[in-house]
Amino acid sequence: MYEEYIKVEDLTVSYDLKPVLWDIDLNIPKGVLMAIIGPNGAGKSTLIKTMLGLLKPVSGEVTFNKEPYEKIQKQVSYVPQRGTVDWDFPISVYDVVLMGRYGYAGWFKRISKNDKKITLEALEKVGMTPYKNRQISELSGGQQQRVFLARALAQEAEIYFMDEPFQGVDAKTEKAIVELLKELKRQNKTVIVVHHDLETVPQYFDWVTLLNVKVVATGPIKEVFTEENLIATYSVSKIDAAREIKYVG
Repeated sequence: MYEEYIKVEDLTVSYDLKPVLWDIDLNIPKGVLMAIIGPNGAGKSTLIKTMLGLLKPVSGEVTFNKEPYEKIQKQVSYVPQRGTVDWDFPISVYDVVLMGRYGYAGWFKRISKNDKKITLEALEKVGMTPYKNRQISELSGGQQQRVFLARALAQEAEIYFMDEPFQGVDAKTEKAIVELLKELKRQNKTVIVVHHDLETVPQYFDWVTLLNVKVVATGPIKEVFTEENLIATYSVSKIDAAREIKYVG
């Protein structure tokens, strides 16, 4: 039996009266690494933004350990898509990561020695310590992504949402993300990742939700990441679906 931790019930979201998510029901257990996969326009990013309260649904609700998001938001960390961030904002790498501590210290309270220690440890874990005094705008795309991952680590959250963290990154950053996912798994954190590379789904995750406006299937990788479900989600041929699921093993 899996312990229900995050619950999405009857969730519908629309843009300009057109549904982009329809009647979504999810039960996400504590401690899973969950990928959300589906074709372009399936509503993947919309789903996590709605779960985080960034978008308002037409109907439905989301609870975290039976509480609304507003009551547990300090326990939640969000890594947005790189393309949605203003990288020209004048701020150092160190200060970006330190922002992950503001949920504990508050915006107008003094940062403690422990906050600074945790910030430096997070930078070290993603290999960005040598760049701590650089402006965020001076970094490569992969380095910027690692800085945002360090900020998420510094927050010491219980639940992590990541929107396409692997997209367009270099091999070093991909390795850093994979190591971060493993570490969060060891700590029994719950991680929800919008992901696009079907080949790596069974390598990186233990739980998956297949989404195409509606939930096609959700559950453990070995039960859900099947030829039939991939065909239903992506409208691909059986040959293409079989090519992807061979990695489940």
